Amino acid sequence: MKLEETLHKLERIVQELEAGNISLDKAIKIYQEGMLLSRQCLDLLDKAEKKIQICSKDKSGNVKIKPFKEKDYAGENK
Repeated sequence: MKLEETLHKLERIVQELEAGNISLDKAIKIYQEGMLLSRQCLDLLDKAEKKIQICSKDKSGNVKIKPFKEKDYAGENK
């Protein structure tokens, strides 16, 4: 399942839980489903982050590929 699909399902579950028009048994069931979807989202995001590579030039002008490191870019967009 794609991240967008997983997030959409998770959003529907949150809306249903917030509405409060369901039985406790159903609320527990969809809460558990939501927790699984949440873990899937985190896993998909983690895998995507590991695939990200940053292209940069070294001092001699050669392009090199290096792995993305969040700590190197934290705060740039803040």
